Amino acid sequence: MECLTDRITLDERICNGKPSIRGKRTAVQTILGFLCAGEAAEEILHQYPSLEKEDITACLQFAAELMNRSYVLRTVA
Repeated sequence: MECLTDRITLDERICNGKPSIRGKRTAVQTILGFLCAGEAAEEILHQYPSLEKEDITACLQFAAELMNRSYVLRTVA
């Protein structure tokens, strides 16, 4: 398991290798999707009692860090 931050991990055996929260079977993408849909952090924590408020913050920080990188778009035939 590789730690991307103190709370975000990568493990090819968990969530098909997508970033997850502290090695749990909760993908960062899932939490971000709930937030984008307008769910409050408190409701997410209610649905996922093993998570902590800091986990949700870590998901947002992780997404922000990804957007801080440079990307090159190429046309693929």
